[in-house]
Amino acid sequence: MAERSVDGETTRRAGSLGGRTTGGLYDSSHPPERQRDRVTSGEVPVAVYGLGKMGLPLAAVYAETTGNVTGVDVDPAVVETIADGGSHVVGEPGLDDLVAAQVDAGRLEATTDGEAAAAAARIHVVIVPTLLDDENEPDLTTVESVADDIAAGLAPGDLVIAESTLPPGTCRDVLRPHLASESGLAPDDFGLAFCPERTSSGTALRDIRGQYPKVVGGVDAESTRAAAIVYDELSDNDVHPVSDATTAEAVKVFEGLYRDVNVGLANELGRLADELGISVREAIDTANDLPMCQLHDPGPGVGGHCIPYYPHFLLGRTDEPLAVTGTARRVNDEMPSVVVDRLERELERAGTALADASVVVLGLTYRPGVEETRASPALGLIDVLSERGADIAGVDPLVDPADYGARPVAIDGLATESFDAAVLVTPHAAFDRIDWAALEPMAVVDGRDAVDLSETAHREYDLAGSSDGRPPRGARGDSGSHRGASRATPGGENDV
Repeated sequence: MAERSVDGETTRRAGSLGGRTTGGLYDSSHPPERQRDRVTSGEVPVAVYGLGKMGLPLAAVYAETTGNVTGVDVDPAVVETIADGGSHVVGEPGLDDLVAAQVDAGRLEATTDGEAAAAAARIHVVIVPTLLDDENEPDLTTVESVADDIAAGLAPGDLVIAESTLPPGTCRDVLRPHLASESGLAPDDFGLAFCPERTSSGTALRDIRGQYPKVVGGVDAESTRAAAIVYDELSDNDVHPVSDATTAEAVKVFEGLYRDVNVGLANELGRLADELGISVREAIDTANDLPMCQLHDPGPGVGGHCIPYYPHFLLGRTDEPLAVTGTARRVNDEMPSVVVDRLERELERAGTALADASVVVLGLTYRPGVEETRASPALGLIDVLSERGADIAGVDPLVDPADYGARPVAIDGLATESFDAAVLVTPHAAFDRIDWAALEPMAVVDGRDAVDLSETAHREYDLAGSSDGRPPRGARGDSGSHRGASRATPGGENDV
């Protein structure tokens, strides 16, 4: 760990930024039990690169398990917050207390100096985002920058673990040669394994500690063995070694692809609700009675920093055309426009042109209760509404709609406003206090089957119908019947 000042005197523990302990896990001569003891006793210092929504929880769990962790982040404000025992990540139960306890005990520290952290560490854990460039190509710039820092301090016997989601083949074809070239070591002097994070916002600590089996795949058998030792200590669940790092990378990408394709199918079926005059949600719920059928929920799109990105880790990078994957991605990308089309139709039936309409968008984050807007369907919907000339307001308890092109309105201020239409995109729990009966009548497009307007004067349109059987308003065969009870907020996979 790092230097700590007590009453003006500076002390340094083994494994601090100023001095590396000897003996890593890769190609270790110690017996397995001794290797485990060295991991859990702090004799093998750990550096975690990336202290974001998933990185800080991972660093904190590493700290409580190993007792010797340096977290690295490029943001000085993040590092300062952690150094003071605080957490900049919100909405993660238990994280504030865990970070405070680990920092106070001297088991966790943070720095912006990646090279110094690498020089002190023997296990290097990478958990920075892999985003897409303007051409939807995976952008490995951040991952490679971290690899440069690691290479500056990499020594024989060190183990590098990538938890960042990567295009299959990255560890083998990019990271291993990059680390070797920049460090001057031979490729078999150090270990490299891909061990994908399997966590969700809001349950990160639970997930890291063992909610799901931990997948481990190394660029060679020794890397897999060494990484398995580490995660057998971190996780209460099984460690699942796979054949190699590329297989492990594919596991993570395939998990996201499955969900994107499933949601794409659900959204395509959901668009049939008007034409068939049925509730597709009811049909899906009923079909899912069979264990071999597990259709996800339809909705206004797919958001977050995972599912919308992972298909592009394969699309255009393989000789196979991946027609199903590409089609699902297009269907999901189109959903904000589909929602606006339905809204425009409802407004026209009421004699109002969309270009002359005032529309309030309810929920801008990609998931209820999560302060994250990356790839949120609401942002695409705002863009389409803006292109078509609508006047746009937004309501969200976690973020400022003004940052995303919508005039901000408070939940409790809705009753003082007058809108032609509302679109519910993200059903935050805070929206339960909206008194719909007190609002002026308008067209309401419910993208999540989350509200019951049966006792109000609003013109309601349920995207894909309601789970209790009502088709979208205006569909053929719609008798105009309404539900008499409130609906539960759905927990659809496309919310994730």
